[in-house]
Parts: sequence; structure tokens; C-alpha cells
Amino acid sequence: MWEQAELTPEALLDCHLTPVTFPFFQDIQVMLVVGLGLLLTFLPRYGFSAFTHNFLLLNFSLQWALVLQGLLHHFHHGQIHLDLHKLLISEFAAVTVLISVGAILGRASPCQLLVMATCEIPIYLASEWVIVTCLGVLDVGGTITIHVFSCYFGLGVSKALFRTTQQPLHPKETPTPSSDLMSLVGTLILWVFWPSFVAVLCQPGDAQHRAILNTLLAMSAGAITTVVASSLLERDGKLSPGHLQNGSLASGVAIGVVADMAMPPVAALALGSLSAVACVLGFRFLSPLLRRKLTLHDQCGIHNLHGLPGILGAAASVVAVLVASKDTSGPQPSQLSPAGGNASEVVEGQRGVAGQALCQAAGLAVAVGASLLAGLLTGAALRLPCLARPPERLCFDDSQYFKIQDEAESPEPDNSTEEGALALKEQV
Repeated sequence: MWEQAELTPEALLDCHLTPVTFPFFQDIQVMLVVGLGLLLTFLPRYGFSAFTHNFLLLNFSLQWALVLQGLLHHFHHGQIHLDLHKLLISEFAAVTVLISVGAILGRASPCQLLVMATCEIPIYLASEWVIVTCLGVLDVGGTITIHVFSCYFGLGVSKALFRTTQQPLHPKETPTPSSDLMSLVGTLILWVFWPSFVAVLCQPGDAQHRAILNTLLAMSAGAITTVVASSLLERDGKLSPGHLQNGSLASGVAIGVVADMAMPPVAALALGSLSAVACVLGFRFLSPLLRRKLTLHDQCGIHNLHGLPGILGAAASVVAVLVASKDTSGPQPSQLSPAGGNASEVVEGQRGVAGQALCQAAGLAVAVGASLLAGLLTGAALRLPCLARPPERLCFDDSQYFKIQDEAESPEPDNSTEEGALALKEQV
């Protein structure tokens, strides 16, 4: 049976969630529904589908993750326990699906996307449990558990779904100025609300304050660096909309794993700039190389936005842990350990600095390995004929799923009266 958690002061203290958390939750909802939905509208004739599929998958994945968590709790305690913490974990599980589908956006049917979400959610929950609970990895912003996992899961699905077939550039794949503008609006919404996504599970107080400040510093540096890097990479010095849409957010991905650590501001600024450069260089050089050499299809460039900055952030967490000390001026992590205590105590006491640094690297390896293997198996399952993969001529086209009236087919205002009279005469 379902049981709603009783929000007593003791329960709130145990799970470190207070009523103040709900505004953070609302910010995350805006990010996923509006920001991410608009970000995916860069395909000019696939905007309705991208927005709607994003909304559908968010709700389906959220409910599926809640059911799985409830069944696990029921297995151990005989009842299903529902609280805000489980809702947030389910929201993060849904994020992995929304990121992963970016690799095959426009070339997969809704049935395939739902099956993909059904397979990915339990694997994510298991992976997150191994990384956070078993290995004790410090990752308050989900850099390793969410971004790295979802990226390589999506790439694994893409590789298995399309196999070694070289996907030619589709005529409907090229963005237009209006579609790029809509996508850029989505980027700005994500940029504004990203600190809430990183800080929502931090300990209230200093840790949450540090997470917000470090995230804002990193993303501000990343935005400036993206403009500079994009301008330098183009021969005429003009900016690429794709670079702006993704590079401005890459710093938010990288900073998540170290956001609540007490670090100097220059460290957050440097990490934000490096992640933005990695993202822009990935779009400029790495994506064409992977597509040409490995026939790897990555429609939204999730490897550049989530994979490369995620790996960079994981490496930064190893360095931050190695230089950690008992001095309060050092980069001490202060997010919650799986046991519920302060994670800095785990770093300095039970495992030691070297042991925790090794766990950070092991967590990255588990996320990459588990997601790639699971993605390849899921992609193979999506090739089943019953899942109705769209034909090539209908890819990236809303008309397959929506009633779309082209402007060329719409009647002219001046001829509306005459056409109406002719239609009435024909009926008579």
C-alpha cells in the first residue's frame, strides 16, 4: 500500500530536505519541461515532436522511477513510502532519459523512446546505488551519476540501433535561424535555473550556499569562454548558434561533482572555462571524427555537452579530493555521505584522501562501463520490427505524429470567400 511520508522535523532532518527545497524542485521542473524542451527544437520541422516527446518521457520516467523505488521499499518494509526525496530521485532518473534520447532524436518512434525509458530507469537506479552507496562517490550535482551515465547510455543505444550504417545528412536536419533562436531561449532558461539543480540535495546552509556560488561562477566563465572559443574557431570570426546552445551549459555539467566543496573562486572559473572549451572543440572536431570513423550518430551532441564535461568534472573531483586537508581553507567536500554523515569526515577518516580519490575514479569507470553495455543491449532491442521505427523520408518531420498545415497549403485570405462559395455550390 502507498503511504505518504510524514514531514516531521525529525524526518526532515534525517533526509536533509525542508519545505525550502520545493522552490528548488519547481526550478528543476521549469528546466526540464520548458528549458530542455526548447533546447531540442533546433530541428526546424521537428519542434512539436521534440517538445511533446520530452514532456511525455519526463512524466512516464518519473512515474516509472517512483514505482520501482516503491516496489523496492515494499520488498524491504512491506509498504510503499512516498516523500519528496524519492520524488527528487525519480526526477533525476527522468533526466537521464531526456538526455539519452538526444542521441537518436528525430530518428526514433515514440514506442522506441518509451521502451528505451523503460529499460534505462532501472539500470540508472542500480548504477546510482552502486556509485553513491557502495563506492561512496561524492557527486552532489549528478555529474557522474546523471550526465556521464546518460551520455554513454544514449551513445550505446545509437550505435546498436543504427549499427555500422553511415547516416547521411538528412535535408530536414539543418537548423534554421528561427529554430536556432528557440533553442537558444531554452539554453538561457537552463542557464538561469541550473544552480537549483546542483544545490537541491546539498546540506542546507554553507554547503548549499557554496554550491550555488560555485555553479554561478563556473557557468558565467563558461558563457564568456564559449563566445570567445566559437569566434576563434570560425574563419570569419562569427559565432555558431550550436556552440552557444551547448557550450554555455557545459560548465554546469562539470561543476556539479565539486560544487559544494570549499574551493577558491578561481578554481570554479577555471573549470567552467575548460569545460566550455572542451564542448566547443568537441562539436568542431570530435563529433565529425566519431561520425566518420565510428559511424556514431549523436544528433544533439550529448557527448560534447554531457560526456566530455562530465569526465572533466570527475577528474577535477579526484584532484580536489587529493588536495583536501583538515584546514577549513582547503577544498573540503561537504555533501552527504551515503551513511548520512558529513562526507569530509569520510574523506579524512574512514577511507583517507587517496582512498576517496580512487573511489571517485572507480565511480566514473562504473558509470561509463555500465551505461555503454546497457545502452548497446537496449539499442539492439529497439531494432525489433514491432517498435515501428520511422522510415528515413519521415525522420525529423512533425507530420508523422501531428496534424500540421503548411503555409503553402493554407488558403489565401483574399480567396477565402470565393473558395467557400465554390465549396457550397459543389455541395448543392
